[in-house]
Amino acid sequence: MTVPALARALCQARQPGQARVSGPACEAAVVPDAATAYAVQDQTLLALGPVGGWKVGAASVTQTPICAPLPAAGMLSSGAILSPPQGALRGLELELALRVAVDLPPGRQGLGQAPLSSVFDAVLPVLEWVDSRLALGQASPALVRLADLQSHGALILGSAQRWEPDDPEPDLATLEAELCWNDQRVVRTVGGHPAPDLRRLVDWLIGHTARRGQPLRAGQIVTTGSCTGLMWAPEGRLSVLGRLGPWGEVALSLT
Repeated sequence: MTVPALARALCQARQPGQARVSGPACEAAVVPDAATAYAVQDQTLLALGPVGGWKVGAASVTQTPICAPLPAAGMLSSGAILSPPQGALRGLELELALRVAVDLPPGRQGLGQAPLSSVFDAVLPVLEWVDSRLALGQASPALVRLADLQSHGALILGSAQRWEPDDPEPDLATLEAELCWNDQRVVRTVGGHPAPDLRRLVDWLIGHTARRGQPLRAGQIVTTGSCTGLMWAPEGRLSVLGRLGPWGEVALSLT
């Protein structure tokens, strides 16, 4: 299967009533490396519309980060109501996100010694709804999941807190995160991020997006990986609330 064909199949699987991608299209050989996965992402976004942000993360302090562009159409305000179709995944992750302040020049390859506030002007808590267009979901090969926008479903945005140049940078290693549904706490972590060097993640993303010909743009939202781990929400109506240390709250209703 070619890159455009896989991208078309993933986009079709997003449509109501359409089957998820299965069979040979989901085999590891179809997406042999990260470059192919990112090419599928780019083709997918041609159909899904403009990029509203990026998700970046790493599974450990030594693993190379990975990323995916986030469709602007899937960015929702806190308090949004989501009705996942039958068979959709109901994964939730609470994350810290940053808002890009200025368009970055195409040649910028990273942060260097500059403070985060030279690129970002606000911090906000976000909930990511984790879904999949793949029949095997999270059991699919890792690079195929990366091609599928790293299992992104939607992003719910809490209120942005303005970040002044002299404010301290967020510290993922000490950040407290709490996720509740139906007023019951289901997880609480302190420093729960698996790769808590925020500058490393952002530095890599700035260079990656520049080399990809899509440098960060003012107003885009950059999510930085789960602080709670992936939590699976039960079926039925659910009121979800995420609290992220000093950065506030974000809410979501699942039906």
